[in-house]
Order: sequence, then structure tokens, then C-alpha cells
Amino acid sequence: MARLPGLPSALGFLVSDMPQARETSLSREIVAGLTTFGAMGYIVIVNPQILSATGADRHVLIVITALAAMFGTIVMAIFSRLPVALAPAMGSNIVFSQVVVVRMGLSYGTALVMVLLGGVLFTLLSVSNLRSAVVRGFPESIRVGLQCGIGLFIAYLGLVGGGLVRHAPSGAPAFGDLTMPATLLTFAGLLITPVLMLMRVRGALLLSIVAITLCGLVVPGPHGGMLTVLPSRPVQWPSLPRQFVFGFDFRQFADHFFLALPVALYFFLGDFFSATATLIGVTRRAGLMTPDGQFPNARRAYLADGIASLIGACIGSPTVAAYVESATGVESGGRTGLTALVVAALFGLSVFFWPLIAAIPAQATCPALVMVGILMMDGIRHIDHSRFENPVSAVLILLLTVTTGNLMVGLCTGCFAYTLMMVGLREWRRLTPVLLLIDAMLVLYLYLSATSIA
Repeated sequence: MARLPGLPSALGFLVSDMPQARETSLSREIVAGLTTFGAMGYIVIVNPQILSATGADRHVLIVITALAAMFGTIVMAIFSRLPVALAPAMGSNIVFSQVVVVRMGLSYGTALVMVLLGGVLFTLLSVSNLRSAVVRGFPESIRVGLQCGIGLFIAYLGLVGGGLVRHAPSGAPAFGDLTMPATLLTFAGLLITPVLMLMRVRGALLLSIVAITLCGLVVPGPHGGMLTVLPSRPVQWPSLPRQFVFGFDFRQFADHFFLALPVALYFFLGDFFSATATLIGVTRRAGLMTPDGQFPNARRAYLADGIASLIGACIGSPTVAAYVESATGVESGGRTGLTALVVAALFGLSVFFWPLIAAIPAQATCPALVMVGILMMDGIRHIDHSRFENPVSAVLILLLTVTTGNLMVGLCTGCFAYTLMMVGLREWRRLTPVLLLIDAMLVLYLYLSATSIA
């Protein structure tokens, strides 16, 4: 059994039976955990900002985000013993707030039921042998288009929240007013943040948020006073989100079942493909991948991701998923579940700093949101442009999501276009049961949305 010198015996299970533990040390695992948290700590700031569109209290959302990340990462550390951290997923939080609550007009509790259902599907798939069948049955161009569409929408919301994009009297988007100091500060942050990322500054996104927040102490805000107002008590005992713990609205979900089901399917598919890509990518960079494309404790890792979403839904969070930022910890030497446990501890500590986090203005999160959106659009380069149907379906999802502000409309258009093109080409093998099932649910979704039956 592998052991780490200096590691308490009570934590020995985190490295037991893991050959990669021989390549690391206790100090290296701790540094790796600190590095991973520095890279993904922005989620404690950005996620509440996005979810605040639901009308929920930002203080409560900060606590929910931190607790969901902490519990999810602990589950991954214990189950898989891999250096992978989890948190509420960027993309799912947009669908949760902007699509389900704002666009569809459903309650926060109904959105939680959708997340719960997606987590149940993911967990069941993780313990079965159907995972590879789902991967093969879902067209890559649609998956990439979905990811890129959400990424562009996240970037757009960041620009609007930061004041760099406003709506002119005609209703068309227009550039922000740079004569306003707060907008100018946001613009400067947007230009500097990618430079920090290119220079490989650790925690560049978190650093940009902190820097803009500090500058906001002396920069006038758009509504009078300074942009950043520090709390009198920066550290305070958090209020538990009691109204959101097991806050499921099963009655409204049942009343709108066929309208809500496709969105629940999105939560499942989004988490499923995100987990698959992240776990493979992180373990490959850690040198844990075998020649046949497998990594240690793969089934337990997928199961942990599904359970994390179930726990997250129970405490009021959107889908909890593995974060690709875990790769930064791997590059710092993290190889075992101890790295993940360090990240979980830091998320737990962040709960007590909620007054400081709540004081961070929307302008400070703008560059981080835009950069996250750009990173999510990276997948567009993997589309096979030698076949016309691939870029068409992906770009249709991208365009319709951004122009309508509705992810489900974009997904419907991309899936229907892909299916009809396959029918026209008579490539029946590419009309998989997974794709046809999604098409059927999306047809029902469009019908119910258009007729307002639900």
C-alpha cells in the first residue's frame, strides 16, 4: 500500500492502493490543493452573481456555492482518490437561473428538482455499462455547439453586468459609457486579465476579481458612492440556507413535467460530458492514463460526480461537476485524493468570509465571466469541418442561443437541423436512439412553450 511520509494514518485511505502516491509527497499535495483552489476559487464569487437573477439572497447563494463545492470535492476525494475538485458548474448555473427561473418562470425549487433528476440519471449511468453507448450516441457537433453557445452567453452576461454592453433606446446592444469610471475600470480589467492568463499567472481570474474590487474602493460607482464598499465585519458566521435545503418543488415540476423534462435532460447531459472530458483530461495530464485510455477508479470517479450533484441539489445548488482547473494542481504535483481534500477545506473556510465576497461588485466579475466563456468556446476547433453538417448544427446552436438568449431554442434548432441533414443524406446509423429521444422531447418542449399549456 502506498504511503506519504507525514500523512496522518486517519487520512491514509486517500492514497491507499494508488501507485501514483509514490511520485508525490505531503507538502506537494498541499501545494497542489492550494494551486487548484487559486485557479477555481472564482466560482464562489461568480456563481452567486449568476444565480442572483433568481431573486435569491446573495449571502445565501455564497454559502450554498461553497458548501456544494466542499461536499462534492470531499466525495470525489474519498470515492476516487483522484486530485480532482468539484463545484457548481458554469453553464448549468446559467440554465438554472436564466432559462428555468427567468425565461420559463418556474420556481427555484422546480429547478432543483431538474438538477436532482439529472443527478439521478448520471448516478445510475455511472454504475451501469451504458456510459460509452451514450457518448457514442450523442453527436459531437451538437455537444460542442451546446458548450460554445453557453460559453458565449456567459461572456455576454459578463459584459452586460460589467456595464460594457448596454441596451440602446432602440433595444439593440450598444457599447458602454467609458466616461463612467466604473465602466472604464471594467474595460481595463477585461484587457489585462487575458494578459495575466497568457503569462500563466496562477489564479489569474481570482486575482483579476480581487484587483478590480480593491480599485473599486476609490472608484465611483454608477449609482453614487464608491464601487466597492467593505463590510464592517469581514468575517462572520454564515446563515445556513435552510429555505433551500431539500427545497424541492415537486408539485410545480409535476404540473410542468413535459416542459421541464428536456431541461432536466440537459442538466444530465451537461454534467455527463463535462465530467467525461474533465476526468480524462486531468488524469492524462497527471500521467495516470493507461495505454487503453483508462484511469484509476474511473467508475468510482463518475459515481462521485453524480452523487455530488445529488448532494448539491439537496442543499440548493445547480449541478456540481468536476472542474478542469484541477489540472493546475496536477501540474503542481498533485496525484492523490489529498489534493482534493485540501481544496475542499479551503472551500469550507471561504464560507466564513461571505461578507467580503458579497461586497465584490458585478464589474469585478466581468473579466472572469468573459474569460470563462471564451475558454468554453475552445471546443469549436475540434469540429470536423470536412463534413458540412457538423459546423452547421454547432453554429446554429451558437447563434440561436445568443440571439434569443434561450439555450433550449438553440439546442432545438441544432438537433433538428442535424437530424434532417442525416435523413437527407440517408445516413441512418447516425440517427441514434439517444438523438431521436432528445429530438422527441425537444419537439414536445417547443409545442408546450409555444402554446403555453404548461
